[in-house]
Formats: sequence, C-alpha cells, structure tokens
Amino acid sequence: MSTDLSSQLKHQFIFSMPQLDSDFFSSSLIYLCEHSDEGAMGLVINKPSEMDLAEVFDQLELSTRPELEEIPVYTGGPVSGDRGFLLHSKSQHRWKSMLDLSEGLQLTTSLDVLEAIANGGGPTDYLMVLGYAGWDAGQLEDEFSRNLWLSCPSNFDILFRTAPEGRLTAAAAQLGIDINLLSDQAGHA
Repeated sequence: MSTDLSSQLKHQFIFSMPQLDSDFFSSSLIYLCEHSDEGAMGLVINKPSEMDLAEVFDQLELSTRPELEEIPVYTGGPVSGDRGFLLHSKSQHRWKSMLDLSEGLQLTTSLDVLEAIANGGGPTDYLMVLGYAGWDAGQLEDEFSRNLWLSCPSNFDILFRTAPEGRLTAAAAQLGIDINLLSDQAGHA
C-alpha cells in the first residue's frame, strides 16, 4: 500500500463512481475518519435513517427535547449498524471516548456527549451516525486503482451546513463534477 494515498485520503470525502456495484454505497458521501496501512474507516453522512435523535435518546433513557425530533440519525455504513458515533465540531470538553480527527473535528462514542446534548449542551455542530464503512488493509487502495471512488477535501459547511440530500452534489462540485452526469459507460474513440 502507498503511505502517500493513506495520508491523502484521511479526513477526505469519498464518493463512489457509478460502476461500483453496491446498493449501499451508490450515491453515498463518506467522510474518512481513518486511513492507514491497517485499513480505513468512514461514515456515510448523507443518508438519514428513519430514526431521529429523540428516538435514540428514548432508547438510551435520556431526556429529550422537542427540537431533537428534527435531527436525523444517519446510516453510517454497513458495519455494526447498532453502534453509534457522534461526528462533531471540536469541543473544549474532553469526552470519555473521543478521537481528534482533524483541526476542527472529533469523533465520540461515549454516552457522556449524548447526555450533554440531552441537557442542552455538548458540541455546537454534530451528526449522529449508526454503523460505519470499513475497509481491510489495501482494500480501499485497490478500489481506487480500479476507479471505483473519487475523493475531495472534506468541508465543514458540507458536513454541518448543507442539507443531507445536497451533500454529495456539493462535494462533487468541489471537483467541478456534476454528479448527475457521471455514467458507468466508457467511451471509445
């Protein structure tokens, strides 16, 4: 595996090309949290589930507020769909299970951050995600070499300020691509 590729893809958005034969990853925008010689881990950030944050809080027996019913929970990937991740803006508070991802982002998996949100505190910007996308060592690099994915810089505004249905289009636009014009058909001259 090329260490250069892993350093280039970490904290990037990736999205599949039409020829990727996957019902799940079709039209998915993934934020890559980690990419190293051991593999890669990312979160799909544009596919809201049928569940909202208030429902998650009810299941965890946390207090809820009416505005939490308007916050979607995302289907983060096909792996460990019952495991929750909170991708959020950097916080001064140190949560029990928190990973610094980049200059302005953190990933937390502990209950204390959800308790803070339930009480009206916590990070300013966040996405609640159930499950994740994972790749074994060399797998993602192989898929890139077969032109199954494109990558572009992650962007705070796309993560937290863009409606879920517009995130993929906005990410592709950073590359000058109209996502609706991508085709799985190759041309021949």
